[in-house]
This record gives sequence, C-alpha cells and structure tokens, in this order.
Amino acid sequence: MEFDRTDPYPFYARAREAEGLTFVPELDAWLVARHADARAVLRDPETFSSANALRPDVVPGPEAVDVLRSLPQGRPVVLTADGDDHRRVREPLTRGLSPKRVAAALPFITRRARELVDSFAGDHRVELMGRYARVLPGEVIGHMLGIDPEKIPALIEGGYRAEDLIFKPMSTGEQVAAAEQVAGMKRVLDAHVRGREQGDDLCGEMARAIEPHGTLISNLQNILLAGHLTTTALIGTAVLHLLRNREQWELLCARPELVPAAIEEAARYDTAIQGFRRVTTRPVRVAGTDLPAGAEVFVSFAATGRDPRAHDRPDEFDITRAPARHLAFGHGVHACPGSQLAREQVRVTLEELTARLPGLRAEEPVEMLPSLIHRSPRELFLTW
Repeated sequence: MEFDRTDPYPFYARAREAEGLTFVPELDAWLVARHADARAVLRDPETFSSANALRPDVVPGPEAVDVLRSLPQGRPVVLTADGDDHRRVREPLTRGLSPKRVAAALPFITRRARELVDSFAGDHRVELMGRYARVLPGEVIGHMLGIDPEKIPALIEGGYRAEDLIFKPMSTGEQVAAAEQVAGMKRVLDAHVRGREQGDDLCGEMARAIEPHGTLISNLQNILLAGHLTTTALIGTAVLHLLRNREQWELLCARPELVPAAIEEAARYDTAIQGFRRVTTRPVRVAGTDLPAGAEVFVSFAATGRDPRAHDRPDEFDITRAPARHLAFGHGVHACPGSQLAREQVRVTLEELTARLPGLRAEEPVEMLPSLIHRSPRELFLTW
C-alpha cells in the first residue's frame, strides 16, 4: 500500500497493526503510528532531535535562494531547536501566548468572527476556507503581534508561499515569484519589530528575549506561519466532519455546551498537523525496531488519534465521547504553545455558525490538501 497524503488513514491503520515500526519510502522515514510509541518518542528529545522536524521535500534553486539571502535570517528556530537553544526561543512564545494574553484577545476574535460571518450570511452559499478560515487566524496572530491589519493579507499569502517553496515542486520562475513574496513578508516583519522591545505583547516578548536580529525575524516568521496555517486547517476540518456527521452537527446546534468537546474530537479525528519528523541522536529501539543514530522517524499525531488502544471506537466521529488524551497539539517540550489560542478561535467559530446558520450543509465532494502540516479542505462550499 502506498502512502496517500490526501487520505493517509488506511496506511496508518496498517502501520499500527504491523510488528515494530513501518518504513515509508514516500516519507523516507520510519512511521511512529501508535499512541504509546509516539508519547515515548516525544518525551525523549535528547534521543529524538527536532533538527529535521520540517525537512523540505523540495530544495529551492539558487535563483530563489538569492532573493532571500539578503534578508535577516538566523537560527535557532523554535520548531527545529533542541535543548537550551529551544528553551531560549520558546520561553518568550509561552509568555506571549499566556492564558491572560489569549483572554485579552478574545473580544477581537469574537468581533472579527462575527463580522466575517456577517459578510456572507445573506448569500446562502460560501466557500468557507477562502472567506473565513484562511482570514480569521491570520488576523488574530497579526493582532497578537501588533501588526497593521492592512498588512496582514500579504503576510498570510507570504506564509503559504514559504510553505510552497519547500514542499511544492515548481519551475524556477515560480520559485522566484514565491521567494519574492516571502521576502516581502520578512521585510514587513523586519520593519515592524524594530523599536518594539518595550511592547506588552507577543512581539515585545520575542524582541526582548531573542537575538541576534536575524534569529528574531526567523522566529517571528515561524510563529506567523504556525499561528494561522494550522488553525485555518482545524477550522476547516472541524466544520467538515460535523456537517458530514449530520446528527453531530444538529446535536451541537441544540447543545452549544458541547463545543469544547467538539473541538477536541475534531482535533483527534483528523488533526491539522499530521505529524513531525525526528532524527535519532544515538542507537535506540522503538516498538521492537532497532534504529541507528541518524535514523529519520515521522511521529504521526494523526495516526495516534485513531489508535484503538488509546481511543474507543476511534474511526467514529463522536462529540459526546468521554475525554481522552490526544496528541493533536503535540506532547512534551515541543507541545504547541499556541494551542489555547487555536482552541478559542475554533470555539468562537463553531458558536457563531451553529447559532446563526444551523441549516449549513457541505457540498460534496471535498478535496483535501495533500499536506502533512495543515491537512484541510482545499475548498469547502457551504449552503443554507
């Protein structure tokens, strides 16, 4: 069976039942698909380094690299750092995304969600990803960073183009065009952050704690991408699976107190970040498979969400199930620092849609993006 990025779940099921780990040629990595094995790997960052967490599928050509070379950049970046380097760049993110700061952002989140729904509520048909799901999270992370709202759309587009550069095969001209958009995003961040060391927001926390300047800009770019790509995806998949399971949608409309449970079920059932890579720093045995130093593994958060050893009836979407620990937001030292901000955006979204548009239905078929870092509908047309 080949690994299908648009529907990897049959492959995950087979890997969970196989002895030991399964090597996946399409990923050039050993797949960690069982909940217990994944937790063990994620709890041991000394043995399983994050240095390759986002290993590119495509290496940009020299022409694209030249476009980016003159702009500020540097390491470490929180997603791929280990040990003291990781702690140094993660701590300001944790402070900047604290429960207190997320709570302070809630009025903005609620207002913008309401305004976005207002913009299409009278149309009786909407493509939710473009009109809402790709808009709200970018605006929210921009708000957390204190960025001029007029600059946010270009930053969001730059984020998607940064992903394209390392994951999407493109011609030289397409790569250069993408690199120019990424460069534009970095110029905005570079100009924005200067002089903001005293700011009482996420940007201020990062500016005070991360140096040199190139490393700060790289981490700002990282949080900007992470702050909207995955939340966008979770909004899309949450709405999709609720509407595909009609009785679940109607139950949520009748019982809005189930919204938090619906968010956790959506994250478990079809998580936005399917997984991240790790590389072994020493010989180690995982699930009976001996790995040498330097072995690549892919820890699949999504596969663990369907593990019957961890979740009862794992292939059923059920917002009334008893709470169970899932790995959709990671685990251990690299667990997502923005998970609460993401949850709040999905919560506000579901509360708005169920209260105002209970008659929503999804137009099928829905094509999923072949992405392992923000699995979501390419387009999601809704009618009511």
